[in-house]
Amino acid sequence: MIVEVRIESRLFDPGEEAARLVAGRADVGALVSFAGYCRDEGGRLAALELDHYPGMAEDEIARIGAEAAGRWALSGLLVVHRHGLIRPGEPIVVVAAASAHRASAFAATEFVMDYLKTRAPFWKKEHLADGSEGEWVAPKDSDEAATRRW
Repeated sequence: MIVEVRIESRLFDPGEEAARLVAGRADVGALVSFAGYCRDEGGRLAALELDHYPGMAEDEIARIGAEAAGRWALSGLLVVHRHGLIRPGEPIVVVAAASAHRASAFAATEFVMDYLKTRAPFWKKEHLADGSEGEWVAPKDSDEAATRRW
């Protein structure tokens, strides 16, 4: 099983990333991917700044991926997460799971995304459209609730 984790500042194409996971593979019957994008929050947000602990973030995401691979029969798993200054409309993250069957791919993708939101060491700071610096974004109770169901 292929597990790939990348954290990078460069802009990426979520569709191309997911397609690479299954390119040339005849054992995959399902590919499920989730792409998260930066929103402008109704025109209020100019950018989102994501910070992380290099090494620690990759290790935690790899641990989450290994847990998903232990729970579901996956052929491959990909997580690409950005850091740095991200503008509205740009991708922040893509999670893609490949499997022989759709149920495993859907569940693993959702599991990984829920755990990324609550366990991966990333911090988000808002940069506002009026030129001022916003607040650090607090964790949401709804994200914690989503994680508890697993």
